[in-house]
Order: sequence, then C-alpha cells, then structure tokens
Amino acid sequence: MTFTGWPPEAFDLYAGLEADNSRGYWQEHRAVYDRAVKAPFAALSDAIESRFGPLRLFRPNRDTRFASDKSPYKTAAAAVTESEGGASYYVSISATGLFVGTGMYDLAADQLDRWRAAVDDGRKGAQLERIVGDLRAHRYDIGSMQALKTAPRGYAKDHPRVALLRMKGLTTGRSFPFAKWLHTPKALERIVGVWDDAVPMNRWLERNVGPSTLPPPDVDR
Repeated sequence: MTFTGWPPEAFDLYAGLEADNSRGYWQEHRAVYDRAVKAPFAALSDAIESRFGPLRLFRPNRDTRFASDKSPYKTAAAAVTESEGGASYYVSISATGLFVGTGMYDLAADQLDRWRAAVDDGRKGAQLERIVGDLRAHRYDIGSMQALKTAPRGYAKDHPRVALLRMKGLTTGRSFPFAKWLHTPKALERIVGVWDDAVPMNRWLERNVGPSTLPPPDVDR
C-alpha cells in the first residue's frame, strides 16, 4: 500500500471524539478508524521502514485504571519506532493536525547516568549545546518528558549546562496545523523532514547514551 496521507474523515473522527467520547460513537465510527487512520499508518510504516524501522500504532483505547478522566478513547492516533541505537521516532494526528517528534523520551536509570556524564563533559556537552541551539534556531521545540527542578545530585547548581542536566530525556519536534497537504503524499515529506533535521541530535544520543540494558518497565501504553 502506498502512503498518500490521511483522508479528511480521519481528522473528522477525532473532532467527533472530542465532542462525544463514548463507546457508542466509537462503535459507529470504527470502520472509519480502520480505513482512514489505521490503514494510512500501516502504509506510512511501509514507506519509512527501510530507514527508520516499522511503526507501532498505539491502541485507541485509554488506560483509565488510575486516571481521574474516564474517557475511554484517545483523541489522537500515534505511532512510534525505535532505532537500534535507542532513538525513537514518533508521529501523531488529531483534530488539530500533525505532530512529529524524535529523540529519547524517558531515560532509564543506566541511560540517565550516561546522559549526565556526557552533558557534563566539556567537549561532548558543548557539542550538544550547539546541536540544540541549531534546532531551536530552526523553530523546533526542544523538551523532555520529565525534568528536575534543580541540578541532579553531584552536579553544581550553576553548571553551564544545568538546563540540560535537569532533563530526563531529550526530544525535538514540530506541530503542523491542519492543512490540505495532510491528505496527500506531501505528509511523508514533512514527517521525514523533521526526522532528518534531528539526525545530529539522535547521533549524539545514540553515541553517548545508547539504549538501556535494563529490563523494560511493565507499562501499558
């Protein structure tokens, strides 16, 4: 199957879910999900697999066991793949458009030790600063799923790269507002374009942090 973007009904589906997040609405529109969301993600996976690996589409149901919000369905569809070096490549759609991101989202304990050591290193840390600065200059968002309020134990609070040391991961990404090109093959160009622009960051992460060797947590994603 050739990836040609997501049809308009995919975005209409999520606009509807925001208004009516019920099992009845979902059951009525399940065929739309399969045709307009799931199938294009499968085609996108085929298109990027040779370079980035196959995408794994997250399930549409929310895990509400420990959540105060008991809405049963996610109002976005997202998929992720991971390189052998540990960098993740993420893409999602919602009623508002497209988000594309990449990096190492939530570092395990062994990765976090390597991350902090590399950021602390004068040469490696300065190199990362330049990479992050260049991405910001090109209007990419830089973030971390979690961050400490101050420097981690053992590092000075006035460390020249304390903002990076406080992070527990490093990601970059860009949001694209809803536009007609999302229904066309141009969506592939935008997705891969973000991932290509992040190559220097991911190479730094893979070289200095790498994948975790710890057992994965038992988390229902």
